[in-house]
Amino acid sequence: MSGAEFVPLSLTPMLIGVLAAVACALPGNFLLLRRQALIGDAISHVILPGIVVAFLITGTVTTAPMMLGAAGAALVAVVLIEAVRRLGRIESGASMGVIFTAMFAGGVLLLERSDTSSVHLDVEHALMGNLESLIWLDATGWGSLLDPLALSGLPPELGRIFATLVVVAAYTWLLWRPLKISTFDEGFARVAGLPVAAIGLSLVAVAALAAVAAFDAVGSIIVIAMFICPPAAARLMTDRLERQVGWSVAFAILSAVLGYVLAGYGPLWIGAANSVSAAGMIATVSGVILAGAALFGPARHRSGAPVGS
Repeated sequence: MSGAEFVPLSLTPMLIGVLAAVACALPGNFLLLRRQALIGDAISHVILPGIVVAFLITGTVTTAPMMLGAAGAALVAVVLIEAVRRLGRIESGASMGVIFTAMFAGGVLLLERSDTSSVHLDVEHALMGNLESLIWLDATGWGSLLDPLALSGLPPELGRIFATLVVVAAYTWLLWRPLKISTFDEGFARVAGLPVAAIGLSLVAVAALAAVAAFDAVGSIIVIAMFICPPAAARLMTDRLERQVGWSVAFAILSAVLGYVLAGYGPLWIGAANSVSAAGMIATVSGVILAGAALFGPARHRSGAPVGS
């Protein structure tokens, strides 16, 4: 494919996929080590009904209402989880599963029963996103990267997910030492005077920010996969946190690029007439990378050495 075709049709979707994958993978490393990896899955379930309700109230799919709706849904979920746990006298994991599943099902039901024909908001969009449609119509080739007029026509999702990645990366860099200490030795962190609870809540908040920002463009499937698969594969490659984060970023980028290419061109290479979902293929590639790390990674030859500094 020439630059005149690649830049307008594939460059921005691929960049958005890469940025979303990395934004989710960074906090995913700490969630994995804290044995909270499924929080990413939970967040992606909870925010769906909040986004749908925000659309039904405002009639538009814009960033501010979506963020507010997602935040409101998360707050409702926390209250309901605690209520179910106390009233039903069941452990927190079970109450979380009940509420997250119920809220996601409610969001899907709202989508099915609502009139969303005027905007790109439906069940398929919520699950798979609209990555393939985020093309750069004003681009004519690589020269457009230096054309201010053409750059003004970039998909807004690109700017949003880039800003989100900057926030996530800055959070990780600024709180690296407190995150590291509280993740590996919570008791020592408390003795050292670190606000362990606040650090944990801030990590979940950053993960929620990444999930909400990525949800519109790439859907819940990639969000769930990127929170878990790259960090898990990276954990199997090294027992050093710094290297784990580096591996996870590399795996996230590889998943996004290779998944997008295989989705768009893979079927054509084998004689099929149509491409497949980019989101589904990216998630599949991330799973294959995890399987490869599990089979051939250095951790296969280690005896459970802990991750350290």
